[in-house]
Amino acid sequence: MIAAAAGGVALAAGQSAFAQTAPVAVDVNDPQAKALAYVADAAQVDKQKNPGFAVGQNCENCQLYQGMGKEVLGPCPLFPNKVVAAKGWCVAWVKKA
Repeated sequence: MIAAAAGGVALAAGQSAFAQTAPVAVDVNDPQAKALAYVADAAQVDKQKNPGFAVGQNCENCQLYQGMGKEVLGPCPLFPNKVVAAKGWCVAWVKKA
């Protein structure tokens, strides 16, 4: 009985560790990314298709970006359980206050 309980604890610990794995970077081919015209490098924005884009806009200076410091990747609420490139951009960009 003790072995069964220990096995259950080990299984729960393994599931917890799995849930804490690092988030995956958003794939530009992801349907949500395509809908938001997300690019991992703002220098690659198609200005013809995205006339609202201005040079200097990127995820790092967007109000939605939740990365800290000079991280290369950070969370964005538009892409749950994934991270975006700090130098990326999408049509939802809003100037950080």
